[in-house]
Amino acid sequence: MKRLLFSAFAIVVGLTAGLVLTGRLHSSQSSDAAATAPPGSGTSQAGQAAVQTGGAGRGLAGLPDFTGIAGQAVSAVTKVSATQAVRSAQNPFFNDPFFRYFFGEEPEMFGGGEARDVPLGSGVVVSSDGYVLTNNHVVGDNGPEFTIGLADKRELRARVVGTDSWTDIALLKVNATGLPVIPWGDSSKLKVAEWVLAIGNPFQLNQTVTLGIVSAIGRTNVGVAAYEDFIQTDAAINPGNSGGALISGRGELVGINTAIYSQSGGYQGVGFAVPSNLARRVMNDLIKYGQVRRGTLGYLQVRELNEALSQRLEVPVTKGVLVERMTRDSSAYDAGIRPGDVIVAVNGRPVEDVGQLLRLVADAPIGGTVTVAAYRDGRQVEFRPTVVAMRQRATRR
Repeated sequence: MKRLLFSAFAIVVGLTAGLVLTGRLHSSQSSDAAATAPPGSGTSQAGQAAVQTGGAGRGLAGLPDFTGIAGQAVSAVTKVSATQAVRSAQNPFFNDPFFRYFFGEEPEMFGGGEARDVPLGSGVVVSSDGYVLTNNHVVGDNGPEFTIGLADKRELRARVVGTDSWTDIALLKVNATGLPVIPWGDSSKLKVAEWVLAIGNPFQLNQTVTLGIVSAIGRTNVGVAAYEDFIQTDAAINPGNSGGALISGRGELVGINTAIYSQSGGYQGVGFAVPSNLARRVMNDLIKYGQVRRGTLGYLQVRELNEALSQRLEVPVTKGVLVERMTRDSSAYDAGIRPGDVIVAVNGRPVEDVGQLLRLVADAPIGGTVTVAAYRDGRQVEFRPTVVAMRQRATRR
């Protein structure tokens, strides 16, 4: 009788413990799912995280679903081609060095070449009435006729509105309306490790989408352009992606893909994009003036300060820009700046290298003044030069 009672008691205890453990496991799964995707969250439907439950009973957060965002953005990314003359090699005399010596590489009397559209890179439709942003190095010296290939297979002739080698941005225009566009995003709000998509035509593979994160912001001294303030990303960018779109997890245009760092010529996890805020400002100037208006203080020859130079000049800082030469007709000279001065700030913003000084002055309102903090003979001084318009040749074609 005692054995029977003991066995029954053990069975009851076992069932109770099993129910308690199952209940805790079920509760754990529910709380993890709620924490990952709370009801009424402000994220867009396309960017919500999909939650997957692991076989071990733990809630594992999966990657965000970007299918909706990519589907909309792809329609606004174009292929950019140039119409170029390509020699026909059908005539066997073209391969004879003796023939080419007398008649040249492409004699007109034998038919010359034929016009073909040569793929150059990618572009982004930024207005429904036909403005397309791309890179200056994509446009380059090609053309003068360009073709924009849309996602719906239409091909439209495009003209160059203007180019800007400083930022490696070019603006094209096609005669069309009702084109799909990507909404502008505020690139100043980007954060490191934020999800981004790169969309373009690498290796002529149209409308290719790659996923990555923002690796760094405000990247300078890359050696790509005179004015550098790049977004660095590990989203795969390859030859042909130039001029394509960098899209945020909110489906907004935050950059124009421009360059890759590569020792092999292909993707190695380091790509650069011009921030959307900068690209938009360049676009507006190209539309209005045909070139980008930038400020300058006149001719200054400067070099970056280092520790050895700082000790030789006996200045209490190791970061700044040393003025080596200047012209007497510059606004900097009129304000009192002289060779030997070490510039350390413009309008309260620190100056650590030559590129930073260039950007701060270039972005300053033309006709206004800037406050330049500098060191002279070991003491700090201040100047207020006038910002004048930089003289440059028009880029409108």
